[in-house]
Amino acid sequence: MQFMTRFEPLFLSLLRVVSGLLLLERGTSKYLNFPVTPLNNASIQTMGGAAGVFEFLCGLLLVIGLFTRPAAFLLSGMTAVAYFMVHAGRGFFPILNGGELAVIYCFVFLYLSAAGGGPFSIDGMIRQKD
Repeated sequence: MQFMTRFEPLFLSLLRVVSGLLLLERGTSKYLNFPVTPLNNASIQTMGGAAGVFEFLCGLLLVIGLFTRPAAFLLSGMTAVAYFMVHAGRGFFPILNGGELAVIYCFVFLYLSAAGGGPFSIDGMIRQKD
């Protein structure tokens, strides 16, 4: 599918924005109570509440494409920790231990930390000015 290669930069930016929005939604749910979920009113003193700070701040950075590589790297580590602390103890297979989302987030963010934010990002605009 050689014709798709011209869309690689667009899809990279799209992956960054969509994954950032999904994570930002988790952070806003924990601290802004929107949308309403069982995660609302998280305490920063809990693991889930501490993760909410990363989800909110780094998710916002990913959406706008600012400091994409370090934000994505932090999120990759956070989701790896989430998998091993919450899910891995329930069994080896992610489909059985409920950790599929943590695993896919981990590797998407690891990829973004290597690939960057793409051309449609603040990072990309700053690079063009140099």
